[in-house]
Amino acid sequence: MEGFVGGRCYQRAADGSECDWARVMVWEPPHRFVLAWQLNADWQFDPDMAKASEVEVRFTPEPGGGTRVDLEHRHFERHGARGIDIRTGVDSPGGWGSLLGMFRDVAEQSEK
Repeated sequence: MEGFVGGRCYQRAADGSECDWARVMVWEPPHRFVLAWQLNADWQFDPDMAKASEVEVRFTPEPGGGTRVDLEHRHFERHGARGIDIRTGVDSPGGWGSLLGMFRDVAEQSEK
């Protein structure tokens, strides 16, 4: 993820090729960021921002020094009739919950 408004979120494959999947819409460290999710129901990049849903991630300090992380993925209707397929995919066992769990595990390991 490129840490600025308009920055890309992308994957880089072992062969060096890149695949964009989102754009940074809001960048407010250390409190939150918002992404335009630009993958369609076939998990292909769609550059049309009018068809992008939004992912907001918020970081809230907790008593004792921890941080609460909240993720909201919204506006699936912008993807059209297959927006429900995207919602189902990101809500599946391999979706956002799994990613947040991995993030938590890494964060907890770095505290030790």
